[in-house]
Amino acid sequence: MTILVTGGTGTLGNHVVPLLRAAGRDLRVLSRTPRAGVDGIEYVIGDLLRGEGIEAAVAGADTILHLAGGPKGDDVATRNLVRAAEGVRHIVYIGVIAAEELPLGYFRAKADAERAIIDSGLPHTILRAAQFHDLALKTVRAMGKLPVVPAPGGLRWQPVDSRDVAARLADLTLGAPAGRVPDLAGPEVLALSDMIRDYLRAAGKRRPLLPVRIPGKVGRAYRAGANLNLDTANRGKRTWAEFLDEQFAG
Repeated sequence: MTILVTGGTGTLGNHVVPLLRAAGRDLRVLSRTPRAGVDGIEYVIGDLLRGEGIEAAVAGADTILHLAGGPKGDDVATRNLVRAAEGVRHIVYIGVIAAEELPLGYFRAKADAERAIIDSGLPHTILRAAQFHDLALKTVRAMGKLPVVPAPGGLRWQPVDSRDVAARLADLTLGAPAGRVPDLAGPEVLALSDMIRDYLRAAGKRRPLLPVRIPGKVGRAYRAGANLNLDTANRGKRTWAEFLDEQFAG
């Protein structure tokens, strides 16, 4: 009863893999680079975008937890995966909230990846999550390097802690296929400008903020809150402030 994990060496995978091992499951982790296996975890080489090594990785797997993703190509990678996954009893996928709502290539690719899983006929579970605290920190840290930090007006996030997402995914992976399950967002809705200020304060930096307006369809979608799920999403526990306290402790 092996679980194949794609993206098992990334931010989310590093939280999920120990939880699944603690539940007594044997794991196979797909990686583009060689890694030494450890007790109960086998690493196999493959590349989802290139379609390399997937059949061997899937062979004998009962369940697939599909976490691998990037700035582009998630739809291609997922189609390559499901073509090799015939006979798998359960595939679990991590999507993004409002995948169909935002006119951005990343969101469209995530929506197309979901469709590939659904159209495959494989028993599946799809969990959509908001932006992780880790991604938010990477974003505001990059912005904080500028002498004047742009503060996009009307852009709000529901940042969620990757550990909260990992715990939910572990439960879903060990359970029965459930189709599309409720989204998972963070416990609060925050303006990106406030998140930038929180980061600068935690990092001990002083930077002036310059309000800017996001143009076009993307700006209108964000100002309308199209990226949010305020009604039906489950909420994680860890806040942005708590995450920053951990990152900058001492």
